[in-house]
Amino acid sequence: MTDSMRDRMGAVVNELLATDEKTAVILADISTNYFQNAFGQYPERVVNVGIMEQTAVSLAAGFALEGFHPIVHSIAPFVVERPFEQIKDDFCYQGLGGTFISIGASYDYGTDGMTHHGPGDVAILKTLPRMQVCVPGTADELETLLRQTYANGSPTYLRTSVQHNKTSRPVTFGKLHVEREGKDGVVIAVGPMLERTLAAVADMDVTVLYATTIAPFDAEGLKTAVSHATANIILVEPYYEGALVQDIAQALRHTPTRIEAIGVPRQVISRYGTPDQHDAALGLTAAGIQARAARFLNNG
Repeated sequence: MTDSMRDRMGAVVNELLATDEKTAVILADISTNYFQNAFGQYPERVVNVGIMEQTAVSLAAGFALEGFHPIVHSIAPFVVERPFEQIKDDFCYQGLGGTFISIGASYDYGTDGMTHHGPGDVAILKTLPRMQVCVPGTADELETLLRQTYANGSPTYLRTSVQHNKTSRPVTFGKLHVEREGKDGVVIAVGPMLERTLAAVADMDVTVLYATTIAPFDAEGLKTAVSHATANIILVEPYYEGALVQDIAQALRHTPTRIEAIGVPRQVISRYGTPDQHDAALGLTAAGIQARAARFLNNG
């Protein structure tokens, strides 16, 4: 059985703890089972502060000021929304680097209600200068992006989920991956949305780009793709729809462009259910994506 993104996070971070004495891990009572041995081996570098996420981020900044590379981990709304001010002031303002790894987005904890939902995480963090944002689609991609961004001097958010693609792609931080080429438009599929998007557009003559780095966005990669296709852009995201629209518009500011943003609607999700049930209700299945993509292209 393939390990989950969360499992791979635990394995890679434990390896970093063992091989780099400047790695520090700060937890907020989440995923502590992955670090039971590390608590005893590196008590000065592995800290569980309990359910105090603002404190966790500020403590991580303290580690960074002392020359460590901190890794902060919790559920998406608790590691992004709750300590947003600390990420802004303690990391971005002070020019510090660190890694923030979430689980649970957008609604992996869908049976726990909106307090545990995190569809707004990417849009929120993209407002912060210097913030890097990655959305892998598999455990292998998570490992690749974690290793490529680790200790690069910038605050970096790695968003993991239980939903994933079956096959990993050769992802590179900061770059779009060209999955296939066509002439009637360009589809940008983000992270775990890739394979359902490929199924949705199987009969359409479109280019499909795979995005796992959301910030910084690969504007040059998009411009190259559009130079070979019509500038009909379909964006498929696993979080609140439209987070990349501004980046797309900026990249193509000299090109007449149409954009269709497909993602989690900006509405209160009041029902309880599994991630698959939420996707079905919100139209984020292959069939739902196919219907919207076809309607958009046919109305061009």
